[in-house]
Amino acid sequence: MPDKISEIYFAETNKEALFAGDGPKPQFLIDTPGFKTLVVGLDAGQQIPLHSDSAAMYYFLEGSGLMTVGQETFEIKPGVTIIAPGGAVRGMNAKTQVVFLGAKGI
Repeated sequence: MPDKISEIYFAETNKEALFAGDGPKPQFLIDTPGFKTLVVGLDAGQQIPLHSDSAAMYYFLEGSGLMTVGQETFEIKPGVTIIAPGGAVRGMNAKTQVVFLGAKGI
């Protein structure tokens, strides 16, 4: 079976991530008016600054680092899922190269 069939099947989602020295370059797997799913790559030392947004799910595929949601900071590593409630401040710091899958409804 191919690695990607249309926009519905991704055999190795982590390979969809792009890495750039000037910061994250989110790659949308689906981007519709009601639902968005993306894969993001961060190099070691890169971050996503604290910001608030709608409710979102983050599932970590590779790497290690820290993610803050509200007043709590969590260790990120492969297999970890973090849910950020709508309006909650969130941000991320990559200790190593990190790849994560994010999803949110609009």
